[in-house]
Amino acid sequence: ETHGITFRIQIGVKELLDTDVLLKLLFHLPVNYPSTLPDISVNSDQLTRAQCMDVKDKLLEQAKKHLSEPMVHDLILWIQQHLKYVIKQSATVCNEKTTLSKGTSAEDGIWMLLLHLDHMRAKAKYVKTVEKWASDLRLTGRLMFMGKIILILLQGDRSNIKEYLILQKTSKVDVDSSGKKCKEKMISVLCETKVQSQHKRFQTFEVKEYSTLDELQKEFETAGLTTLFSEFVPPLLK
Repeated sequence: ETHGITFRIQIGVKELLDTDVLLKLLFHLPVNYPSTLPDISVNSDQLTRAQCMDVKDKLLEQAKKHLSEPMVHDLILWIQQHLKYVIKQSATVCNEKTTLSKGTSAEDGIWMLLLHLDHMRAKAKYVKTVEKWASDLRLTGRLMFMGKIILILLQGDRSNIKEYLILQKTSKVDVDSSGKKCKEKMISVLCETKVQSQHKRFQTFEVKEYSTLDELQKEFETAGLTTLFSEFVPPLLK
């Protein structure tokens, strides 16, 4: 076996309010572990996706301190003792981010993504899924419908935008012509860029329907995204 070993561990951790959090940890130990860090993935039904990402980041930080010595056991003990602080910290970071106004240094990592979807067969379910992902990953923006055009415009931390794209491409979000659940294959990334000072930040994620191209264009203009609109949207009408 040249790929190292992978194993899952589930641990229950008492949280701040005495609720149990069940953490599902997946460790992949490369062949030259422990001189190479393990890959770690974190899942939990009690935590948001963003909190799971925070837990993963903190575990990897800890892992670096144990490089070249077996560490999995230490990492599990560490997260059992520190989970509540990690979650508390991620909540504070989240609150700070929402109160900072645009133009501050904390905005450095804010990115924007514009996606075009070919169609949505199971529209209600699809829309709900997109709203949940945006909320879990603290992304703001718009899901826009105009005629046959479907666009998703997102703003948020670059890592969360990347995570969103993975979800969008790997989850069964729609149904095919025979009604079977299927992954999104007809999606194109029109633009992925850093949010500039002239761009306004969306405060929320909203689903909107537009009856004319002008209405859609106004949405982009209000957000300071006129060039984005003129570059990517008109070609979709052809």
